Amino acid sequence: MQRREFITLLGGAVAAWPFEVRAQQPERMRRIGILLPATADDAQYQTWVTSFLQGLQQSGWTIGRNVQIDTRWATANAATIRKQAAELVALAPDVILAHGSMSVGPSLEATHTVPIVFPVAADPVAAGFVESLARPGGNATGFMNMEYDIGGKWLELLKEIAPNVTRVAIIRDTANPTGIAVFGVIQAMAPSLRVEVTSINMRDAGETERSVAAFARSPNGGLIVTPSGSSLLHRDLIVKLAAGHKLPAVYFERSYVAAGGLVSYGTDFVAQYRQAAGYVDRILRGEKPADLPVQAPTKYEMVLNLKTAKALGLPVAPSLLARATEVIE
Repeated sequence: MQRREFITLLGGAVAAWPFEVRAQQPERMRRIGILLPATADDAQYQTWVTSFLQGLQQSGWTIGRNVQIDTRWATANAATIRKQAAELVALAPDVILAHGSMSVGPSLEATHTVPIVFPVAADPVAAGFVESLARPGGNATGFMNMEYDIGGKWLELLKEIAPNVTRVAIIRDTANPTGIAVFGVIQAMAPSLRVEVTSINMRDAGETERSVAAFARSPNGGLIVTPSGSSLLHRDLIVKLAAGHKLPAVYFERSYVAAGGLVSYGTDFVAQYRQAAGYVDRILRGEKPADLPVQAPTKYEMVLNLKTAKALGLPVAPSLLARATEVIE
């Protein structure tokens, strides 16, 4: 064997040896924190998280082999959410998945370095979570749960399912910019549908109860519930009030209809949690949240509760049934 050939062969062997050793080493364990403004027995959130975990698995991440999941069910209590956000950051995760403004805000207060992905956020620019949708610029990115023009679709849907409605109360949280913006959209469309629009501001359960009762004293009323942490916190109360006062109501999310509400039209959160898994995968593989644009919803769902429609004396047109993503009977 010539000297040059020997050196070449030796160099190849040395180069191959670390590769073989590395291949036998266990994979590096990555850590994902999940912060949710709900309780662990919330079936809706469990479904969404399952979709996220399935998305991770499809990208090659297996719990116990190359990824560890730390989940915090922080309820809807603001102080608890802040505490749990700080605890997750202290674990030094590679990325945090945080649902909605109630969780994203405290997470960003707890860290400016750990990447944060939100599967759902109403207006991340207005909330200060990102600099712009195209270029988030900081350590957070993710997916919007709606665009403001959806408010017009809610009003159209309410008039379609309850044609006699001429007065509509918009339940909103004035501390949330989304409620104010959506109210403006609905208000602009109201004259074309011959509807009078008013607002019910949520500050606490008692005020909401009194305001809905006062609104319901006049006939032909209906409700539209806009997204916020407060509306989710008081979900069961709002559904109960709508039923008790015989008010047709349109909601932004399926869980209200599952709890007895009339109809919802909104983003498919299952799909968004799966998309969020794709962003988490890209971050774990080296990309920066600052470079991943915030995405608008691409998939919507309409859920209709026929039992509630019957209780309200509302006949449901076949065309509406045909458009429904899900019908609860």
